[in-house]
Amino acid sequence: SSEHDLGEDIYDCVPCEDEGDDIYEDIIRVEVQQPMKMGMTEDDKRNCCLLEIQETEAKYYKTLEDIEKNYMNPLRLVLTPQDMEAIFINLEDLIKVHFSFLRAIDVSMMSGGSSLAKVFLEFKERLLIYGKYCSHMEYAQNTLNHLLANREDVRQKVEECTLKVQDGKFKLQDLLVVPMQRVLKYHLLLKELLSHSSERPEKQQLKEALEAMQDLAMYINEVKRDKETLKKISEFQSSIENLQVKLEEFGRPKIDGELKVRSIVNHTKQDRYLFLFDKVVIVCKRKGYNYELKEIIELLFHKMTDDPMNNKDIKKWSYGFYLIHLQGKQGFQFFCKTEEMKRKWMEQFEMAMSNIKPEKANANHHNFQMYTFEKTTNCKACRMFLRGTFYQGYLCPKCGAGAHKECLEIIPPCKMGESGCSNPYPSVPGPKMVAVQNYHGNPAPPGKPVLTFQIGDVIELLRGDPDSPWWEGRLLQTKKSGYFPSSSVKPCPVDARPPNSRPPSREIDYTVYPW
Repeated sequence: SSEHDLGEDIYDCVPCEDEGDDIYEDIIRVEVQQPMKMGMTEDDKRNCCLLEIQETEAKYYKTLEDIEKNYMNPLRLVLTPQDMEAIFINLEDLIKVHFSFLRAIDVSMMSGGSSLAKVFLEFKERLLIYGKYCSHMEYAQNTLNHLLANREDVRQKVEECTLKVQDGKFKLQDLLVVPMQRVLKYHLLLKELLSHSSERPEKQQLKEALEAMQDLAMYINEVKRDKETLKKISEFQSSIENLQVKLEEFGRPKIDGELKVRSIVNHTKQDRYLFLFDKVVIVCKRKGYNYELKEIIELLFHKMTDDPMNNKDIKKWSYGFYLIHLQGKQGFQFFCKTEEMKRKWMEQFEMAMSNIKPEKANANHHNFQMYTFEKTTNCKACRMFLRGTFYQGYLCPKCGAGAHKECLEIIPPCKMGESGCSNPYPSVPGPKMVAVQNYHGNPAPPGKPVLTFQIGDVIELLRGDPDSPWWEGRLLQTKKSGYFPSSSVKPCPVDARPPNSRPPSREIDYTVYPW
């Protein structure tokens, strides 16, 4: 079972759209005797729960088929493929999954339903596609409403379709919300079933299935939340002039607002607008509705200290704190308008710094770094999803383990030594790269010694700025070092596990290395 109680978190999620709930109940309602009746044994109640799961699933599957047959197929005649995809998202994939899911539930029920938990556990990964459906839901509704308002032919076609489904009781907008509500109901259905299965041998497996469905619901909510966050980030991106970097690489935005900034060297306080992300603070100057970039400060190389000196001075803008560079380069002093603002900013700085340098990042010989996993990955400790779409958790580049921040200290010891690419010289902790192209010195690094290699050679990275075309490394076999094109290597895959559990070949976060 997981370290942190999932049941608690699930209700902190993005609010599930309640107004559609009664529509879900109308569409999916089944006449099952409710387990509340007097005189029912626990077994009777359990059977009610099992039947409710089976019959609502059948009803739901039929609803998906109705949408496909009565809306999707006819609307293809009047809508472009782009509009179809915008409105129906990946509904066809949902239908395929639920065809198999319903069949598996039916088979389990034929033998008394004691294997139902196993069915849910087996389908957990396949139900991940709801992340896409639910996070595109709002855009789907907007697209549909826009088309209904602006195109008579679409409006007529949709009205015509509506009459074919349950006598026109439900609008297409309502039907499209049903999948989101169904997938967020599974954990509630299982919770009820579990509460009447305390004497059953499959109780433990049911508990795991319940956790799996809670985890799925939290994953879906996190994907929805990340979509909102990325939208916010792209608004920032377009309002900051001369910004050469992609903001989403800096993690999640924490706080933004007006502060006065003074670099410790040049003593004048300047009005600045700051955007704080997990990894950096972006210092800008306001220009009308936009911002002009002045400075990007990397938090990894700084520490924050309070400046209590100024608190005796009650003037506005005298509430300050420092960012001090760890290698004694120039630091910055920030001033907030009020004590309250200062507290808020310092709190957010603390949070950002604890995200990029978690206290337990090096527990058990690991070297965990905040990381964006391309494929949905499970936490090595609690086995639950690393949730969302970017910077979902932490990766140890030495052994490839992924983890939640709160699980870092309970991850088993780093297995770097067992991997074929492991470094026989642990005193030099550079990330391992594997050559994906032969490189014989052409093109040559400008004015630098060349390191040549063959495909498959393992290179320890000595210096590798993600933005630079030239990296410096050392060949593990020969200990020769030199420069090579960064495009000719990729991070070393970690021992021979199935490909999907490898760390994705996105670049490792090199900013944690001291260069």
